[in-house]
Amino acid sequence: MTTTTALTHTSIRVFSLAALLACAVPIALATDWPTFKPGHWTFDRTMTETGAAPQKISTSECTDPTADQKEQQAMLAKAGCQFTPLVQSGKTYRYSATCKMAGMTTTSDSVLEVESVEAYTITVDSVVDGSKSHEVLRARRTGDCGK
Repeated sequence: MTTTTALTHTSIRVFSLAALLACAVPIALATDWPTFKPGHWTFDRTMTETGAAPQKISTSECTDPTADQKEQQAMLAKAGCQFTPLVQSGKTYRYSATCKMAGMTTTSDSVLEVESVEAYTITVDSVVDGSKSHEVLRARRTGDCGK
C-alpha cells in the first residue's frame, strides 16, 4: 500500500467516524406549543426599557393561552414577522422573532418556562431599532370561566 493510499483510507475512516458522531449527538428539534388548561387566567406583566422605570400591568380574562399564542404568532407572521422554530428542553421552550413593520425592525428572544398546565412564565428580551427592553409575564389560571 502506498503512502497516498494509506492517507486516503485514513481520511475516509476519520470522515466516517465524524459523520457517525454527528448523527449520535442529540439535536434540539422543533416542537409544538405546550398545552395549557383553558379557563380564567391572571397575567402579571413587568416591562423594562433602557433608561425607564419598570411598568407593571395586570390583566385577567377567560382564555385558552395555547390557542391565543398560536393565533398571535400566526397574525404576526402575516404582518411580516419571522419566527425560529420552538425548541423544547425539559419544561423550557425557546424561540426568536424578527419583525419589520412600519419602518422599524424588532428582534426578540423568548423563553417560556412551564410550571404546570395552569401556570407559566415568559421572558422576552427585545431590541427595537437599537432600544432594548425586557419583559416578564407570569400567567396563572385562577379557575373556570363563568357561564
